[in-house]
Amino acid sequence: MKKIVLKLGTGILSAGDGNIHHERLQNLARGITQLLENKVQVIIVSSGAVGLGMGKLGFTSRPTDLATLRACASIGQCLLMNAWSDALGKVGLVPAQVLLTRDDFNQKNRSEKVQQTLEALLEQGVIPIVNENDSVSDEEIKFGDNDVLSALLACLGRAEMLIILSTAMGLMTHREAGTLIPFVAEITPAIEEMAKGTNSPTAVGGMITKIEAAKIATQSACSVFIGSGEQPADLPEIFAGNATGTFFAPSGLPLKDRKRWLAFFPKPKGSILVDQGAVDAIVNQGGSLLAGGINMVTGNFEKADVVSIADLAGNIFAQGITRFSSSELDTIKGMSKDEVVRQFPGKKRHEIVHRDHLAPLFNKDFE
Repeated sequence: MKKIVLKLGTGILSAGDGNIHHERLQNLARGITQLLENKVQVIIVSSGAVGLGMGKLGFTSRPTDLATLRACASIGQCLLMNAWSDALGKVGLVPAQVLLTRDDFNQKNRSEKVQQTLEALLEQGVIPIVNENDSVSDEEIKFGDNDVLSALLACLGRAEMLIILSTAMGLMTHREAGTLIPFVAEITPAIEEMAKGTNSPTAVGGMITKIEAAKIATQSACSVFIGSGEQPADLPEIFAGNATGTFFAPSGLPLKDRKRWLAFFPKPKGSILVDQGAVDAIVNQGGSLLAGGINMVTGNFEKADVVSIADLAGNIFAQGITRFSSSELDTIKGMSKDEVVRQFPGKKRHEIVHRDHLAPLFNKDFE
């Protein structure tokens, strides 16, 4: 990859009461230097101005008066840029403040100037710190969020990847309590239904706006990663598939190309060993993995985790997203379709790994 957009939520940068998570910011700065060393340009979209301003003025919940919100944004923006200047300066990097509104994207001549400015900064090795210009724009304060801004920037700057870090681990299977979905090949209505708004008193958006951002970015052939930044690992770990979160494949690609992301990005949580019949069905016919072909299950994984699929000799030939946990598979391995349905009558599908979420680890892919 040559260019990424990194979006950071208010909860990641603000420690409350107008204070900054300086250690967390410093960890992110070190991760950015590693990306630059690998010739990856980084544009940062940084939330937190309104939240920091609220803390300084003693607000415990987000004001509804727009003038007061503009005042909070003005105060917080100074604090935010000072924090970024300090963190990036310690690793030898120079930040630049870029404040935008939706009008900057709605008018072609203005969007071209934004793109030219960002390119000039990146060519000089400067890190653009982008935020919505909340101090002057009522519309952005009332309706806007930096998730959508980050997606628009990713499209405008032709970035290959958008990384959204917040207090959320990623997209979960259920609204209240569920398991993490590590990979999304396509954003369907069912995926959108899993999202919900934020309960944070200082932030707007939530998973709903993150999914909306993912829809915008992936339609421009930009991949998206949504994960937690509360304990930020090295940013390069995200590219290695070692970070916890949800990865969205670019939707502008054919299904077989989106499967390649599934094949090489997420780290498997366990392995399923299958007989030769299952190998043939997957490799030569593009079929799903069924319980009848399973011989052994290794590792401890949950529904929606990524697993590797191997033959009886242990040769891994595919990777996919399982619809059953490891404990459930131990119960139904070798069973027929009808036996699986009787064992788990609440399951809507009997396939263990559906063909749309299964990727062979070689050049032959199936749609």
